[in-house]
Amino acid sequence: MTETVLQDSKLFSLAGRRALVTGASRGIGLTLARGLAAHGAEVVLNGRDPERLDESRRALRDEGIDAQVRAFDVTDQAAVIDGVAAIEDEIGPIDILINNAGIQRRAPLDQFPRADWDALISTNLNAVFFVGQAVARHMIPRGRGKIVNICSVQSELARPGIAPYTATKGAVKNLTKGMATDWARHGLQINGLAPGYFATEMNAALVADEAFTDWLSKRTPAARWGQVEELVGAAVFLSSEASSFVNGHVLMVDGGITASL
Repeated sequence: MTETVLQDSKLFSLAGRRALVTGASRGIGLTLARGLAAHGAEVVLNGRDPERLDESRRALRDEGIDAQVRAFDVTDQAAVIDGVAAIEDEIGPIDILINNAGIQRRAPLDQFPRADWDALISTNLNAVFFVGQAVARHMIPRGRGKIVNICSVQSELARPGIAPYTATKGAVKNLTKGMATDWARHGLQINGLAPGYFATEMNAALVADEAFTDWLSKRTPAARWGQVEELVGAAVFLSSEASSFVNGHVLMVDGGITASL
């Protein structure tokens, strides 16, 4: 019995693995980095703001986690290629990529500014392709690797005022399937992790809106907002050997909102 339990526990171990997490200076990205580290991974935090990344690294260090940081703009393909190469050369091979960087913009669709549309496409979609491709180019020769693209409940559902965001997350869902279709034969597993409504900084205004929170509680079978720590288990599963034959899948962590009318 004990031997079986130990063998099963190794399925979820990330010991000896290195994970790059984009958009990791706060929110979901930082929480996932912390969770992967707790399961044995060496984590590299990415973001655009070096000072904020250093603050996050210090916070993790106070918790006993010795994270690395690399600041580069994931919307700049040349910067991504150089940044990923530097991590591979100076820190070591990237075994796991959590493609998390993302933004939100809200406005009625008929009045949606072009600049906000472009920003959403650049950060939420282009960056997933740029970082995924750059990392995969190193993973493919090694014959292994895990890529987890952060999708959304909006990969499946729409809501007024965020149609462009919904478009980007729907595209990330299908890009994930395309990555798996092209790269699974090389030993890579590429999957999506789709949060529902979580209490994050990006959703702070909605969390504070009593009417919206009341609507969400009634609309969601779990009847509450998700807490970001509840994403860690799914991320560990998709990053570990436990998901060795899972490819092109989008795992919803949404309290059941996509399961019900």
